[in-house]
Amino acid sequence: MTEINGIGASNGVQIGKAFVLQNPDLTINDKQVDDPQNEKQRLEDAVERAKHDLERIQQHVETEMGSEHAKIFGAHLLVLQDPELINAVHQKIDKDHVLAEKALNDTANQFISMFESMDNDYMKERAADVRDVSKRVISYLLGEPLVTTSDITDEVILIAHDLLPSDTAQLNRNYVKGIVTDIGGRTSHSAIMSRSMGIPAVVGTSEATQTIEAGMTVIIDGEAGDVIVNPTNEQLEDYEAKRQKEQAEAEQLKQLIGQSSTTEDGHTVELVANIGSTKDLGTVTENDAEGIGLFRTEFLYMNRDSLPTEEEQFDAYKTVLFTMGDKPVVIRTLDIGGDKDLPYLDLPEELNPFLGFRAIRLCLERDDLFRVQLRALLRTSVYGNLKIMFPMVATLEEFRQAKALLEEEKQSLQDEGYEVSNNIEVGIMVEIPSTAALADQFAKEVDFFSIGTNDLIQYTMAADRMNEHVSHLYQPYHPAVLRLIKQVIDASHAEGKWTGMCGEMAGDEVAIPILLGLGLDEFSMSASSLLPARKQLSQLNKQTVTDAATTILNQQTNEAVKDYVTDQFLN
Repeated sequence: MTEINGIGASNGVQIGKAFVLQNPDLTINDKQVDDPQNEKQRLEDAVERAKHDLERIQQHVETEMGSEHAKIFGAHLLVLQDPELINAVHQKIDKDHVLAEKALNDTANQFISMFESMDNDYMKERAADVRDVSKRVISYLLGEPLVTTSDITDEVILIAHDLLPSDTAQLNRNYVKGIVTDIGGRTSHSAIMSRSMGIPAVVGTSEATQTIEAGMTVIIDGEAGDVIVNPTNEQLEDYEAKRQKEQAEAEQLKQLIGQSSTTEDGHTVELVANIGSTKDLGTVTENDAEGIGLFRTEFLYMNRDSLPTEEEQFDAYKTVLFTMGDKPVVIRTLDIGGDKDLPYLDLPEELNPFLGFRAIRLCLERDDLFRVQLRALLRTSVYGNLKIMFPMVATLEEFRQAKALLEEEKQSLQDEGYEVSNNIEVGIMVEIPSTAALADQFAKEVDFFSIGTNDLIQYTMAADRMNEHVSHLYQPYHPAVLRLIKQVIDASHAEGKWTGMCGEMAGDEVAIPILLGLGLDEFSMSASSLLPARKQLSQLNKQTVTDAATTILNQQTNEAVKDYVTDQFLN
């Protein structure tokens, strides 16, 4: 038995076999060979295995995510069947007498360089296809098959160094019962997606991929942050009992479905959900969300080799609005950058991408792709209660410029004969201290604020939330952060506007009494947190927490706030 400790990122207990996601060693030997024909046969065999992989993955993705997401694998299959590429590899084997993997790697790099140099977006996208496909074939030639999340077809505990947003977007919660990573924190994307999908997760363990081997039995406790490898029979019995108790408590929470989110003294707030794709709508409706407080549209742009079309986006937004009926749906425009990259956009490498060319900054410069998204959003406005939100806004000029583009596209659509709602609220995420400091001026122009605490905290504390060396400075209850939140809420109320929160803090049991006392109107969180939050709110007194707000804001440290709230409202 081995015990590993990490950060509890998504609550719940699960027991299962480990599936280890690791990048294989694809170091290529450049030695000479005596039998070119044998190398060409090895290449043919590896191509067939890669083809079988891609066909299986394509079918799986099409079933789980739809035909549009599966198109990338169709493109990969075409690369495998390209006679120009394969013949060029054969010629290099015959001429240079090198291993098949060496010939393929060198030839693929030539094709990639050629495609990337072309002044044609379509051909540049082919470079990514060649890179991915050649890597898969080389992995078979080296006897080191690639492992991806789409390969998971049994119930497992997923073990990985880290999970990229593109990895998590392909997860199937019917198979992935728990997640353990070496790096990351509670606000890393693997953690956020885990909570959104209701999958227990422990992150930041440092050693999981070095300690855990495929097939080992693993217990994961997503609340305590504990991972037990090869547990004893006694531990298996104890954690199975804990898992069953959690399931019983979850059944009790279902009694709150259909009830309003109201405190014991009659104050009602909105409890809404954060989602990353239409796949999340099932858990949203199961947990009785009162709306969508954040639709992260960037996931529409991932797991593909080109930008989504206007029609693709229209279909996705329409599905969300239609599903939610007259409930509010806040859709955030494209928030790419930081730890979310799109290879086909060829964005510049940056020393500090979190403070760089991302989100609204990217969209305002690349207004060609921004306008496509705005058109799709505006067209769907007649199908529900749409609210549009711009991310990473730092200045009033940025908001005004984005709003002007939105109005231009609205007029253009109406000129084309499309019907567009005249009741679309347009707001911003407050995640930059400059915006919070100037909230009284922003509040005169925006329709609402939604506080993105994941970034607001890291920018306020100057602590990268993905860096384990400074993770102790990522302090959601720090009085400096709370005072900014209070300032934003007060500014919106002074103008008759509302403020929500779509950061992970909104579903935190310590934060909920604080935010209620500060006057937050809308709490947006992972769907799995909605019913526990509704239960907690029903046991709180709005007047009592409001009276306590001054005391909370006058504390000096994060821990002092946490201790005070725990003592007063959680015991």
